[in-house]
Parts: sequence; structure tokens; C-alpha cells
Amino acid sequence: MLGLVLLAGCGGSQPAPPAIGFLNRTAHTGSQLLNLWQQAQQNLSRQIDLNPLQRALSNAPAQLLPGDSRVWNVFPHQLVVAPQADVSSAQFYSATGGYRPDPTGLIVCPQPCNVRYAPAYSLYTQPASRYAASWESSEENFDFLVQYEFENQILHALGYDTRWR
Repeated sequence: MLGLVLLAGCGGSQPAPPAIGFLNRTAHTGSQLLNLWQQAQQNLSRQIDLNPLQRALSNAPAQLLPGDSRVWNVFPHQLVVAPQADVSSAQFYSATGGYRPDPTGLIVCPQPCNVRYAPAYSLYTQPASRYAASWESSEENFDFLVQYEFENQILHALGYDTRWR
């Protein structure tokens, strides 16, 4: 009997990866998110920019790489895509001394972000891409932000350093 218990705990199979797709908490369709994911793959298959944030903050030289064809083999696995409440103008002023009218279009960016506030961010341990809720109704801005965060998810999955993205 003990042998059966020991054997039952020694299964040699690896757990299956989470199903491909999004945990869509947006006002957009899954098809729209998939289209943005494919656009992110297309962009990264052409060229990879590893430090747009660093350039914006400190005039650092660009870290541009040729495109990577492996992007076509990366898929979202239960990636949470969701809005997050904008930080209020009063909160932003209190924390930074800067003024932005409500809605600010910014959310608190958790560590290890290089900035305190951002329009969007991605997490990788439990994959998620979040954006300021006020961008939801602005189709062009929503598409840009979510596509950029999808690029970050893809780059991270391929092992690129995304700290300045």
C-alpha cells in the first residue's frame, strides 16, 4: 500500500501550461485583444526597442535590436488585461507636486517599475497588463497602450530585459 502512495506522488508528467488566451476585463472583445497581440508580434518581428523609457527619462542612447522571429511562437496564456482606476489629480499632486487634470490617465506602477506613475504596466509572474481606466474609451490610445504592454509580455517571455520598457 505504501508503494502505491509513493508511486502516485511521482508522476513524471509536467503540468500543462495555462490555456492560450486572455482573461479579458476590458470593454473590448477578445478578437480585438488578439489583433493587438498580433500587431505586437509584427512590430517585434521587425525591430526591438529595449529602452524607450530610459531614453525619455535620461537621453540614453537607443538599444535597438533586429526583429526576432521567435515572437510568432509566443502566445498569451490566461493573460489578465484589465483597467485600473486612475490616480486622482489630488493624489498625483500630493505625491509629485505636479498637476494633471482628472482623469489623469495614470495609475500607480508597482515595483519594480522605474517610475511611480504610468499610463499602463505589465506584470509577469502572474501575467497581467493593466492600464488607466480613462483610456478605455479612447480607442487609439487604448490600442497603443495595450499593444505596447503586449510587446513587453512577449519580450519578457523570450528572456529580453524589459526594465526600461
